[in-house]
Amino acid sequence: MEESWVSKTQKSTYAKSKLKMMLICFLDQEGIVHREFVPPGMTVTADFCCDVLRRLRESVGRKRPQKLQNRNLIIHHDNALAHRSFNP
Repeated sequence: MEESWVSKTQKSTYAKSKLKMMLICFLDQEGIVHREFVPPGMTVTADFCCDVLRRLRESVGRKRPQKLQNRNLIIHHDNALAHRSFNP
């Protein structure tokens, strides 16, 4: 009979995190293009989203320059329906 390395009396514990963070992540077929954390306590407003999209454009320009040159970049929000997205 094999001995287990974990005793049957040991139990795992769950500790709640005192700090919750929101992650905004953009990815494509090749992997993650841009990610950033929303500062704790901050409300995501239109101005904040515009700043994130500007930084996304810079990241895409560094990591996937061919997508910006070919204008082959489509952004789709996770809550938007696919058939409602705009494709020029």
